[in-house]
Order: sequence, then structure tokens, then C-alpha cells
Amino acid sequence: MSHRIAVNGELHLVDAAPETPLLYVLRNDLGLNGPKFGCGLGQCGACAAIVGGRLTRTCSIALGDVGRDKVTTLEGLGSVEKPHPLQKAFMDEQAAQCGYCSNGMIMAAKALLDRNPQPSEDEIKSALADQLCRCGVHNRVVRAVRRVAGERTR
Repeated sequence: MSHRIAVNGELHLVDAAPETPLLYVLRNDLGLNGPKFGCGLGQCGACAAIVGGRLTRTCSIALGDVGRDKVTTLEGLGSVEKPHPLQKAFMDEQAAQCGYCSNGMIMAAKALLDRNPQPSEDEIKSALADQLCRCGVHNRVVRAVRRVAGERTR
């Protein structure tokens, strides 16, 4: 069955069952590598994307439930040549070790900054609390988000 889905500003027609997890469509059908398969249970955040303006665990939402909502993945934020300010801040702050959680961290930070352009440190930590990271780069991630929030006030 074919489904229309808007991802990163482009409309795609994918041949997948409506119950297919959005993560599988993003990775397997559209070839996007930002969202990662972590736990498959919606608990770790590695698969996060913004769906209809909301941070969403793509392993836990079916393609058929996306409807007409626009989907933004890490690839939709910026490019190697022109990274999004969050992507640049993560590089500048060296906010990754293995990098597996980076997708979820950046997408959670993007969702936070979209609704609150100047969050406090506590608000940043709260927004990132459900994004699991085993490397321990949380302090660097918080600094990266604070950097972007600070640049918005200038």
C-alpha cells in the first residue's frame, strides 16, 4: 500500500503497510541515517524526529498515524556545508563521543528551542532528560544548547 509522507520539506510516496514504524520508513525506504534504531520501545530517544511540530520517537509511531504531519529529521536541519546552529554547536562543544545519541539530543534540543528560544539550564536539562547517553557527554550537550540559545539573544 502506498502512503504519502512529507519529510524534510519533500513529499515522498512510500510502499509500506500503515502499521510500519516510521523509523523503518525513514531509514529503509528514504535512506535517512539520522534517526537510529536504539531500543525499539520508545525509551532511548535515538530515533527521535519532529513530527507535526512535536518531538516523536519514530520507532513508536506507525506510518499510518503520521497522516499529513510534516516530519523533520536530523538531515532536514542542515548539511555538512551549512549545518544548523545546533549541529554546529554540537561540533564546537565536542558534544559526542560515540555519537549514537546525538540524533535524539539534537532533535530534542531543536524541539525545545522551537517552543522556548531562551531556556534556562534547568529547562534544557529537563528537555534532554529522556534522551539516553552512555558516554556521559550531557554537560557538553547542555553547553551546546546554551550556546545556541545565547546566540539567539544577540
